[in-house]
Amino acid sequence: MNELTKAEEQIMQYVWKLEKAFLKDIVEQFPEPKPAYTTISTVVRVLVKKDFLKFNTYGKIRQYYPTISKDSYFKKHMREVIGSFFNGSPSKFALFFTNNEDLDLTELEKMKLMLENKIEQLKAKNE
Repeated sequence: MNELTKAEEQIMQYVWKLEKAFLKDIVEQFPEPKPAYTTISTVVRVLVKKDFLKFNTYGKIRQYYPTISKDSYFKKHMREVIGSFFNGSPSKFALFFTNNEDLDLTELEKMKLMLENKIEQLKAKNE
């Protein structure tokens, strides 16, 4: 799977949110000052070429939809980050966050609870 540029990712965020969108719908999502319509159109064409978007044609108008879910893209992207920066170790990735001074006790407790819940789910599944 190809990587998304910042501009491509921004458009994909809008299409994931809308699920299906005409070009005008995508343009409307941008805050002011909006990029040029032609610029957005060019990025959308690139996303079609990269196979992140497909479209249905209605006369001369195209309605775009994603070929990959936001969740699937994020999971793949995170696997690549963990592989590249943490030698493929999810626990080194988690340790990076626990060593982050911006996390307070509440956030760490939430992370602990999520991990404990996941462990219980996996134990129940394997029994």
